[in-house]
Amino acid sequence: MTWDIAKDILLDALKDSALVLAFVFVFHVLLSFVEDKLSNFLTKYKKGGPLFGSLFGLIPQCGTSVLAADLYLAKYITMGTLTAVFLSCSDEALIVLLTHPTDKTIMVLPLIASKFLIGFLMGLLIDMFYKGQEIKVHEEELEDVTCSTHHHHGHVKVHKHLIHPLLHSLEIFGFVFAINASLGLIIGAVGEETFSNFIVSNRYLTPLFTSIIGMIPNCAGSVLISELYLKNAIPFGALLAGLLMNAGIGMMVLLKNKDTFKKTFIIFGICFFTSIFFGYISSIVEWFAI
Repeated sequence: MTWDIAKDILLDALKDSALVLAFVFVFHVLLSFVEDKLSNFLTKYKKGGPLFGSLFGLIPQCGTSVLAADLYLAKYITMGTLTAVFLSCSDEALIVLLTHPTDKTIMVLPLIASKFLIGFLMGLLIDMFYKGQEIKVHEEELEDVTCSTHHHHGHVKVHKHLIHPLLHSLEIFGFVFAINASLGLIIGAVGEETFSNFIVSNRYLTPLFTSIIGMIPNCAGSVLISELYLKNAIPFGALLAGLLMNAGIGMMVLLKNKDTFKKTFIIFGICFFTSIFFGYISSIVEWFAI
């Protein structure tokens, strides 16, 4: 691979990543003004928790899983609601898919629908069979919880509505550029045909591989899975499996609390096997349809 080819790959990666940066920044600025209301609504209607949790998780940013984990640890939402959020959230994947218009962009619709339904149904089943969950109801405590999950630098409005969205967007930009550039350079060096043949030869393991990638506790996992799908390296079922498992840093928030260690691994196990199961179901349907 010549320097001219490498330079073109890097420039293309930079352009694509800049588009994602603009989209993510605008979205996070808007979200910063309504995040409190969304979290309060989620905790107020507890009986419909899995439904609202699954809807809440569709918001394409890593803060949803963090907020849900904090609310769960504070006993404001159930395990089923938390699991619904984890399964339905996609970190930055939806943004990456929507900002790269291709013939695959339309698949965002079945992806959203699948994640919503799977999250809702699994959350509902968990709450039906897992009894004895203690849920708080004091709204004044809720204010403290939702405010404390916002961010680490107090209540400065400039930080909340501008600096934090900008820093987070730049972080996403870095991940997207690194992954775009890396994949582009690898494919350029190896050759697209060789790379595609390797993936095809292992296609029956892709839902398992992407579920493992989905364990990465930040948005890098969702970005990588989305990029692989856009480059036709993995089927839709593998995309679904990886994004069902990807819950950002929400899982890490749970692991910080030693009192819920056992429950955390139960939630982790449910998410992992749910991801593999539905990923393979979708992949099998896709493989037979080809």
